[in-house]
Amino acid sequence: MNNNKNLVILGENDFRLLKQFSETLPSNISGNEMTLSYELNRAVVVDNNELPEDSIRLNSIVKVRELISNKELEFSIVMPAFADIKQQKISILTPMGAALIGLCKGEKVEWKMPAGMKKFEILEVKQVTV
Repeated sequence: MNNNKNLVILGENDFRLLKQFSETLPSNISGNEMTLSYELNRAVVVDNNELPEDSIRLNSIVKVRELISNKELEFSIVMPAFADIKQQKISILTPMGAALIGLCKGEKVEWKMPAGMKKFEILEVKQVTV
């Protein structure tokens, strides 16, 4: 269940926005495995109209289950300026946001979180028009 087995699929718009943003980050939080920059470097970029409906992109509402505790979480993945935990909006720069971007419903991902390695299954993905 290594994250490297999951294909990261991003639409052109999200990829361009995230790539531009990631280039402004300090080098200590870019490029290493399990960072946004790392995920962007291995992403498959497709035309926005060709994105699978159940793929996680910016502003998607995502429901995941942590596999050890069975705890379910639901949130949106947004750019840092729009992050607000009270509104269940998490930044793309958080470990969870970087882990999930570009993945699809049904996939499992293992990612280093502040509390250690966690394994998640993506239960649901809803697209929101902004």
